[in-house]
Amino acid sequence: MTTIDSLQRLRDSLTPTARMPVVFLGHGSPMNAIEDTEFSRAWTGLGKTLPRPKAILVVSAHWMTQNTTLVDVSAMPRTIHDFYGFPQALYQEEYPAQGDPALAREVVTLLASHHAEEDDRWGLDHGAWAVLKFLYPDADVPVFQVSIDMTKDLDWHLEIGKTLSELRDRGVLILGSGNVVHNLRAMRPGGSPHDFALEFDTLVTERLTDRNFAALADRNGLGSLLRMAHPSVDHYIPALTIAGASDERDALTFMTDSIDLGSVSMRSFIYHPDAA
Repeated sequence: MTTIDSLQRLRDSLTPTARMPVVFLGHGSPMNAIEDTEFSRAWTGLGKTLPRPKAILVVSAHWMTQNTTLVDVSAMPRTIHDFYGFPQALYQEEYPAQGDPALAREVVTLLASHHAEEDDRWGLDHGAWAVLKFLYPDADVPVFQVSIDMTKDLDWHLEIGKTLSELRDRGVLILGSGNVVHNLRAMRPGGSPHDFALEFDTLVTERLTDRNFAALADRNGLGSLLRMAHPSVDHYIPALTIAGASDERDALTFMTDSIDLGSVSMRSFIYHPDAA
């Protein structure tokens, strides 16, 4: 199914509802933020399709913490250019959205069992703003980030998603940003996708469809395939959090699904209230 078909299907399925969808976007290269690509076009189309949220909570692969889950409570999150070696135009990008300190502090309380703490130093890393600039180009929706605790196992992040899911009924869009496959060591620009990238991307797609999230959080079961797809699981964790924030009432729509650079899956997916 093409991205256009996926967006049309999503548009047809979304009806006015108090319950927000949950979204995972494969963000890939920072260059997608300033280039006209199939991915940036898909994000623009998605922004025109989604219900307008009261606030956006972002779980990005690029805010990693140790033994704590930090929640950004700043009133004006700064735009973080957390990359190097790219054109100057990329470093000039700004996303001047407001934060939501009151809601962010509620999330700290909500995630108390997950060692949550307030933070006012982070802001919006490129995993957040590089996609938000297409979803909401006017930067007129409050947004804040929640970090990923890299000391915890995969099922921990499923549980965080489940805990956060109640925010969906309050008009909050929960957005995960990472990549279903992310092995920069194996990149081959212009080359064909690695077999392991295709295999892991297919496996994740099947498990998401079957709602077999336990299998997606089973390191031993995923074995060497997970290690090839993710030398570090930072880009995988946001997908698990978004899966955890869904429930059986949701329909699942896949968007962009290509393998970029040979070893970076750009697969994106949305769990949304089933109109049926």
